[in-house]
Amino acid sequence: MLAVMAALALLVVGGIALVNALSGETEQKGPVTSTPATASADASPSESQAPKSPAAAVPLVITVTGQPTDVVVRVADAQGKVLTNGTLGTGDTLQYDEAPLQVVAANGGSLRVTIYGEVQPQMPNGQRGQWFVRESSS
Repeated sequence: MLAVMAALALLVVGGIALVNALSGETEQKGPVTSTPATASADASPSESQAPKSPAAAVPLVITVTGQPTDVVVRVADAQGKVLTNGTLGTGDTLQYDEAPLQVVAANGGSLRVTIYGEVQPQMPNGQRGQWFVRESSS
């Protein structure tokens, strides 16, 4: 009985998220297209701990470095508002200025993910990727 209720709850939440994604709200917050700062990506671990640039304050930057892949980015709160749900092409870069966020990519190996200025470990090509962006403590 509990499993049936959990499945029903997931269907309801998924349906609400789909309706919100398709409603095309004009006030919807979303990604800002930009080019990432390359200097912070090459910093050593000791250098990356010190805030050196405004890029370190950006919660999330996603860059497609491999094949196009499906990506879903949603706000990690009770509403679960979907910010991005679609296929990103090679060279696409999206920047998100809010947190917390949940990120899922069909092919995590196609992405370079930077969270608060720190490049995340590269996923194997073809493997599903998942990341969580926490709210900044500063």
